[in-house]
Amino acid sequence: MADEGIVLTPEGLQKLKDELEELKTVKRSELAARLKTAISYGDLKENSEYHSAKDDQAFMETRILTIENILRKARVVESIDTSTVQVGSVVTLHDLEFDEKIDYRIVGPAEADVADNKISYESPLGQALMGQSIGSKITVNAPMGEITYELLDIKAV
Repeated sequence: MADEGIVLTPEGLQKLKDELEELKTVKRSELAARLKTAISYGDLKENSEYHSAKDDQAFMETRILTIENILRKARVVESIDTSTVQVGSVVTLHDLEFDEKIDYRIVGPAEADVADNKISYESPLGQALMGQSIGSKITVNAPMGEITYELLDIKAV
């Protein structure tokens, strides 16, 4: 998948577009106002408000360039075949050791957010899941040792 550009789900694409719009309009205006106020304080060498605003501006402009680059290279996954795991699939796994069920959405690296149960297809678990079908047993090497899951369900969202 590395040669296919940056893989995004439709939701991930929209989230990035929304963030870019927010940064270019609202955040740029807010930073311009902060800089104007900080400059009015005088001596820029020892002006912590000015330096803080300039640092924030540099971070924001870098983020804008990063998002624009992602959007240029993006390949959106539209249709999902639920017979096997692929980018965009929502999988239900059964952790055989702890007897727990957990759902994960398989996404591209740009969208991965473990706190939101979105894992990259490039992660160890994501790699092990790709192409698997319901009933498969998946073993993943984790820092705490091997974890074995059973793939219970594959859904398209």
